[in-house]
Amino acid sequence: MRDGSVVDSIKPNDMAQYEACLTQEGEAQAQCIEQAGFQQCKWTDLGQGTCVPYHHGHSGAGSIVNPYTINIDSLGMTILLGIVFVLLFRYAARRSTTGVPSKLQCFIEMTFEFTRDTVNGIFHLKSKLIAPLSLTVFVWIFLMNSLDLLPIDLISYFAGAIGIPYFRCVASADVNVTLSMATGVFLLIFIFSFRNIGVMGFIKSLTMHPFNTPLLMPLNLILEGVSLLSKPISLGLRLFGNMYAGEMIFILIALIPLWWIQWTLNVPWALFHILIVTLQAFIFMVLTIVYLSMASEEE
Repeated sequence: MRDGSVVDSIKPNDMAQYEACLTQEGEAQAQCIEQAGFQQCKWTDLGQGTCVPYHHGHSGAGSIVNPYTINIDSLGMTILLGIVFVLLFRYAARRSTTGVPSKLQCFIEMTFEFTRDTVNGIFHLKSKLIAPLSLTVFVWIFLMNSLDLLPIDLISYFAGAIGIPYFRCVASADVNVTLSMATGVFLLIFIFSFRNIGVMGFIKSLTMHPFNTPLLMPLNLILEGVSLLSKPISLGLRLFGNMYAGEMIFILIALIPLWWIQWTLNVPWALFHILIVTLQAFIFMVLTIVYLSMASEEE
């Protein structure tokens, strides 16, 4: 978004001619769109109803694909849910009482105690970061996953009304978001390793394990390097794969033309998906704790 454009959106110079071009197929359609002409949609165009989805079949000059673009839908929902998480917990903390707690306070305390017990059972060193980090990871991912339970076209409908043709409300179904969070955990592995076992201890863990002999240091480095790099990849792809698959099933159910069949299939899957939403947030949190615990303990 360095140039202020909206990702995968264009503004045809002649809307009627553009719609006529869509009735054609193949190369004829691409040539027709090229002759009709279009511009990139800017932020100032949103809300005017002039932006349409970018026609990916177009192969002419002046492609709008920008390597510096940002997925505003995923990034926006991630930031929004992060703010909701902070405000919700802050509100519960300020309204907490010593007497009979409210339902919200009970829920927040249960979540806090559950996260604390999980951290204490896995991470045996002292750290002021690991418990808040685990709580943030669990609640934040849970909130992102929970949006998958909304009707698939609800938020997209309002986004389309202001000129955003594509909008993904489930940020955890975007591989860019999940791999970004996994990359954050990957960087924390180095920080915890350097702080608790030192730089030399970290180097030894890569070069002297599993074979404790200098002759096999190159082999150890390859084995441990692959193991180290696989942690963020598996962590991010696991969350993305499960949430993306769940979202695709909701979409496939929505394509059924009979509404009563949609409800017959949608309700059981939504009830089962509640388990997936919670379980994926829990798995990401537990693996984060495990990886940081392994990075903090010397062999």
